[in-house]
Amino acid sequence: MNMTSNEHNFDVNLIRKDFPVLDTKVRDKPLVYFDNAASSLTPEPVLERINQYYHSERSNIHRGVHLLSQLATEAYDGAREKVQNFINAKHVHEIVFTSGTTESINLAAYSMRDWQAGDEVIVSQMEHHSNIVPWQLLADEKGIVLKVIDITEEGELKLDSFEALITKQTKLLSIAHVSNALGTINPVQDFIELAHKHDIPVLLDGAQSAPHMPIDVQALDCEFYAFSAHKLCGPTGVGVLYGKEALLNEMKPWKGGGDMILSVSFSGTTYNEIPYKFEAGTPNIAGVIGLGAAIDYLQNIGLQTIADYEAELIRYAHEKLQIPGLACIGTAANKAAVFSFTLEGMHPHDIGTMLDLKGIAIRAGHHCAQPLMEFYGISATARASFAFYNTKAEIDFLAEQIPLIQEVFA
Repeated sequence: MNMTSNEHNFDVNLIRKDFPVLDTKVRDKPLVYFDNAASSLTPEPVLERINQYYHSERSNIHRGVHLLSQLATEAYDGAREKVQNFINAKHVHEIVFTSGTTESINLAAYSMRDWQAGDEVIVSQMEHHSNIVPWQLLADEKGIVLKVIDITEEGELKLDSFEALITKQTKLLSIAHVSNALGTINPVQDFIELAHKHDIPVLLDGAQSAPHMPIDVQALDCEFYAFSAHKLCGPTGVGVLYGKEALLNEMKPWKGGGDMILSVSFSGTTYNEIPYKFEAGTPNIAGVIGLGAAIDYLQNIGLQTIADYEAELIRYAHEKLQIPGLACIGTAANKAAVFSFTLEGMHPHDIGTMLDLKGIAIRAGHHCAQPLMEFYGISATARASFAFYNTKAEIDFLAEQIPLIQEVFA
């Protein structure tokens, strides 16, 4: 596909041809893939680039003098530059490759400082478990204190709640840019500005924002930004931690091994420069190259074009899914393309199972956000999450099927 970022040229039917899995039949029904918040689909250009590595460049990187190693190294290092451009980082060495958002947050948690008992980390009620459990582990190990920002019934963060939690012991604010369970696009700029007034660094969980909107970490001025490849049309097992240069230089490695060292002896070790001191061992070379190809693909369409189209999809979903017995969970004014809901008298797992019989793939469960479910007094939701290759016709089909499955459980 050859497309500019001009919205006038956006053709969803043309884009869908890049995703061969969309031709899959599910129980003899056309696949309707509404599980994009869990993992996006992968287009042909990304699959082809990964195959190219395995077919003609398969080698380890950075120390080989032979041609294949040089080709692999060039592609791998080139992907780091693509990530830098993708999120507008100031320096390429501010990009650290990880296995995903979860590892990125854990890396920051264990490397950013020598935690002391009483140090405080502030998160929010809507966080994914990956932005809760690492801090709880540090609470158990180091005695840090975890504080939680309140949210409204609509699913919006309360800035005044954050401000009330700040003390001299507050060492980090770590919040989701976009909620995976609600779709809320948080006003992170306001939270960053308030945090910086108190000299508090900020980590943004960008797993749900990087695939769906333009990201500029310099404009945001966050200290850390974490995201995963598999949610933005790339392969699984690859992620990114962006960190400001000064902070990364101060931080200690959290894993030891090859490539993160300059010299090793039994009397001591000298660590490598950033980002390599955080990248121990042979990396997921094919995955990183695939991430680079996914970024090329998304930028060819245009992230703002994607954001605008998906905003129209979620608006349309809210209109079409006004169904008796259906309760939408998360009604923030500013939402990404996530529609979480419950149906009266039905467990979300039953909803997911029944929709699967119609070829519709959704996610059912607590979405790794159990504290958020507790806030709403429910155990789980059904979640339809959209991407730029979804269509209004698919949403129409979902809207047609929900009353039918309601009848089964009536």
